[in-house]
Amino acid sequence: MELSEQIKARRSIRKYQDTQIPREALEKIIEAGTYASNAGGGQRSMIVGIRNAELVEKLGKLNMAHFDRSRLIGSYVSKEQPSVIDDPTIKSGFYGAPSLCIVFAQKDFLFSVPDAFCCAESMCMEAFDLGISSCIVSRAEETFLSEEGRVFLREWGVPENYIGRCFVTLGYCDGSYPKAKPRRENRVVIVE
Repeated sequence: MELSEQIKARRSIRKYQDTQIPREALEKIIEAGTYASNAGGGQRSMIVGIRNAELVEKLGKLNMAHFDRSRLIGSYVSKEQPSVIDDPTIKSGFYGAPSLCIVFAQKDFLFSVPDAFCCAESMCMEAFDLGISSCIVSRAEETFLSEEGRVFLREWGVPENYIGRCFVTLGYCDGSYPKAKPRRENRVVIVE
């Protein structure tokens, strides 16, 4: 499949099977993240990969601990792949995914957020190419604000001047893989 077809076909998955992904696949996905475009070629992002479903679930609950629904714009994401926005009974921000990547970046670096999300999207595209489903999840900063969250950072050797920017959930889609929604009109302007 050509890259343009992959970009159009990849979906954010929020329903996962219990099946763990292979370690080799996780390594390839992380490697793709390390090759993502980044400001000035500085390679400032740090990735922590987790292949432990119980730990992913625990972190997913930490991710939801400070979720503020009052800051949402809109209230519907998907019927077939519901989000925490759609279903307030979802208690884990990682939707039962068996594996997870966390992208950290320097707190004081102006381009740390775009660097992290470029890294995350590269990982999602590699995952898709490997037949693994993914979803980029935000609220990484809030996830590690508690003492429990800070303990993980110390255990993983995350430098003190780094902050969680986003997550990439990884696993195999439970159910049929969703089709693309129709593209909304009036979103593109070309100026010559």
